[in-house]
Amino acid sequence: MLTIYGPKQRFCDGVSRRGFLQIGAFTFGAASLTLADILRAEARAGTTGNRHKAVINIFLGGGPPHQDMWDIKTEAPAEIRGEFKPIATKVPGIQIGEVFPQIAARMDKCVIIRSVVGATGGHDAFQCMSGWPHSSLRAMGGRPSIGAVAAKVQGPVDPSVPPFVGLAARTQHAPWSDPGGPGFLGASYAAFKPDGPGMANLTLRGTSVATLTDRRRLLSSFDTLRGDLDSSGVYNVVDALTERALGVLTSSKLLEALDISKESAKARARYGDGKPYQYQYDGAPTVNDQLLMARRLVEAGVRVVTLSYGRWDSHGQNFKLVRDHGGKLDQGFSALIDDLEARGMLDDVTVIAWGEFGRTPRINKDAGRDHWPQVSCALMAGGGMKTGQVIGATNRLGEHASNRPVTFGEVIATLYRNLGINPEAATITDPTGRPQHIIDSPALRELM
Repeated sequence: MLTIYGPKQRFCDGVSRRGFLQIGAFTFGAASLTLADILRAEARAGTTGNRHKAVINIFLGGGPPHQDMWDIKTEAPAEIRGEFKPIATKVPGIQIGEVFPQIAARMDKCVIIRSVVGATGGHDAFQCMSGWPHSSLRAMGGRPSIGAVAAKVQGPVDPSVPPFVGLAARTQHAPWSDPGGPGFLGASYAAFKPDGPGMANLTLRGTSVATLTDRRRLLSSFDTLRGDLDSSGVYNVVDALTERALGVLTSSKLLEALDISKESAKARARYGDGKPYQYQYDGAPTVNDQLLMARRLVEAGVRVVTLSYGRWDSHGQNFKLVRDHGGKLDQGFSALIDDLEARGMLDDVTVIAWGEFGRTPRINKDAGRDHWPQVSCALMAGGGMKTGQVIGATNRLGEHASNRPVTFGEVIATLYRNLGINPEAATITDPTGRPQHIIDSPALRELM
């Protein structure tokens, strides 16, 4: 953790020798960034200006019912078909569930995948965040998520903004709020979490970074201390890149991005707030405001933003839940597409909404659908992809993929490609020193 105070040998503004030496490394949550890490990662990424590729990964925790959303089964019997009717979209020949009229009107900017296969059946976000099963390389810490890989391979766009942010607040069923772990890369590449210990690290002895507008006074303190250290030769061992790392202390860019009150009332109304929260139980609320926050974070320089939206584990009252969650998602997802397009960001930002598995074709006695790992669905938008299409299909009853099965790995590979990382060539070094491929699947050829 960053510390700029110490119990003894205080200098001007209360900075101690010990405290100064701790400035060489500070943390965003669990992510420890040394002075060299920040600037070298930036140099590797070759970043210029604020334009960059990004991913907003919306996890629909609990397993959304594919046959009530993007894959309405009009020819199935009533006990399988359910209550929802299909509606036409902007793309001729593509129909989706009636709960999503706004997304239907923007289908030319979206892609539906109706045939996601390979779910391990766990009630968690692991596959949606990494593209791998839990068991892969588990002995050495497991596979890192796409956010952690982006942080490692590309580094920050802006030294004062973490490259990987997880917005989801902790849920009672904790795996539903997993932002995507760092795996064997270690805690240095974990997501920055606004509600976690990382925010405490952005506070200097009770003074918020947002209030540190007088950068000159703070830096003059370091100048005085530097002269003292130079005389003893201590400062010479500190990498020169440290100086730029100090920018994080006095930058309000991250906190500004997290503050959606900076947006106009009209903009916030377009997204909605997702309230009242219903059917939440042990899962996530329908956090439409986090979709707006995600856009702001990407604008600030974040590469990967993850969040958990709703609780879709509909063993009972499936249709009431989908009307509630689906209608809110329809509003927020559509507002996000419009917002990105209006800002000229849609081709650079990939948005995806998906869950850990699908739900049973047959409706149970409680008007619900149970777990169905055999097939699930995904909705994507932006990213410079060939949108306005459907990939894959399920059989008449929605039981299994009947055409073009798509793995979690292929979807994640596509996200890597959209970030500017070659999924077939990029490797990261594991703790044994061996290079590991970031994913074992190619990107979806249909979207290139």
